[in-house]
Amino acid sequence: MKFFLLLLLLFAPAVGAQAGQEGVDVQKSRLLLLPASTVERSASQQYGQLMREAGGKNALNRDPAQLQRLHAIARRLVPHATRFNKDAQKWRWEVNLISSKSVNAFCMPGGKIAFFTGLLDSLQLTDDEVATIMGHEIGHALLEHGRARMSEQLLKNIGISAAALMLNLGQVSAELLAQAANLAVSLPYARKQEADADLVGLELAARAGYDPRAAVAVWQKMSRYAQRAARGQPPQFLSTHPSDQNRIKMIEANLPRVLPLYKKAP
Repeated sequence: MKFFLLLLLLFAPAVGAQAGQEGVDVQKSRLLLLPASTVERSASQQYGQLMREAGGKNALNRDPAQLQRLHAIARRLVPHATRFNKDAQKWRWEVNLISSKSVNAFCMPGGKIAFFTGLLDSLQLTDDEVATIMGHEIGHALLEHGRARMSEQLLKNIGISAAALMLNLGQVSAELLAQAANLAVSLPYARKQEADADLVGLELAARAGYDPRAAVAVWQKMSRYAQRAARGQPPQFLSTHPSDQNRIKMIEANLPRVLPLYKKAP
């Protein structure tokens, strides 16, 4: 029991510093066991491989107008990234567009961004909406969520095995401990990452001159798309993502913190 409580404490996020008098408050995990350089190098290799595979299928950057649009939005967002991670000024940022029906986008550690055409086409996103999504994905990289999740998985695998050995647990008991660790630690931790990335996205968009209120429209569109696709959502308790309704409420609650930044933006 003591070991499991220690595991929970290690996964608890540390209180982050405020981003000044104006802007959002986010929390950054203290669980960063792996060196940032190792994580970024691995991400760069994976990103390069993905782009090569997409290129080999003639699915990379096939829409020059949309790609130029993404580059323009990124150029406005990236200068504000150092507000959340000073190392971002040294990253080799990259943006690509992959032709795929997947409704998705991501930003790997080190600033490697990719959008899928399915996201842009299915939701018919405005520039403001693209900016909030790109800001959200950049937020994951700035708060080093990829590095934290890799460290979490490493520690959890070692920890569960050690607990099973120390407590002389049978296979069934060890599996139950693993499931408990996942429900009590991994899923809420991931939901917190998503919420913090939403907040970073709001502020980056606002400082870059994009209307942060578009984030509400994004998740309204996403909710309608999920219903049309008959995918629905699992209960929030068992999901790594907040429900669309809770996400929208959290965004609306934080808009007063970022709207002044939007109004002052060039």
